[in-house]
Amino acid sequence: MIRVASVQTNPAMNAVSDNVEAMVATMGDLARDRVQLAVFPELATTGYMFTDAEECRTVAEEIPTGPTTERLLHACAEYNMHLVFGIAEKDGDRLYNSSVLLGPTGYIGKYRKLHLWNKENIVFSPGDLGLAVHETALGTIGILICYDLWFPEAARTLALDGAEILCVPTNWVPIAAGNGPDGSAMATVLCSAAAHCNGIPVVAADRCGTERGQDFLGRSVITSHTGWTAAGPAPTLTEHVLVADLDTAAIGPGRRWNDFNNPIGDRRTDSYRISD
Repeated sequence: MIRVASVQTNPAMNAVSDNVEAMVATMGDLARDRVQLAVFPELATTGYMFTDAEECRTVAEEIPTGPTTERLLHACAEYNMHLVFGIAEKDGDRLYNSSVLLGPTGYIGKYRKLHLWNKENIVFSPGDLGLAVHETALGTIGILICYDLWFPEAARTLALDGAEILCVPTNWVPIAAGNGPDGSAMATVLCSAAAHCNGIPVVAADRCGTERGQDFLGRSVITSHTGWTAAGPAPTLTEHVLVADLDTAAIGPGRRWNDFNNPIGDRRTDSYRISD
């Protein structure tokens, strides 16, 4: 069993030091609850609503040599914890909406968001590192960011490459036909669908609050490998921490639904249209 946390926060725009220290304080609380993997939202260190690329450039950092990654590496070592968090990455002249995976013994890897949402397109370059899985002491971890989850090919690719946990830092916003009158959210439905169809748990950490006129959805969630909710969804308006114990040993056997059917093994790749 692996104890994981989805941490729903409301970061302050461009207040990197304050946001990071708040993350570290939360990690200390989680360590006392024996959490082994914590996931924070997309752009958790900077805020989201950049006016343009030049504003983003003032707070973007290199990975893994930037001060934010170094500070959080120290916290991971102190608390014996793995961490996934969103950050604005600077690489030469380019900016990326990225997530970083750290562990108690050091930097593990990063992911650059493939599918940019709305005005992210005027700030960031599309991700160019593809979809990678990362071997860790807790198991094999794959990462997607927010809008990436709307493309089932992305989660499926990570599952086929051996991902045992899917981490999704996100900044979900209310969208037409995406939110139910009862407070339900299509985003959490997609988390359950990705988990169920691929037989892997999903740890999705959203932000909350309103930033420069943009409302965020909250509703962070942790699903088991079955697709059913293990914790959450979190409230819409407030910061919140979800904790769940995930059984990664059940992933392989859990895909065997009966004597004949397995959602990974039953794929008919001879019949699928995989490109335009």
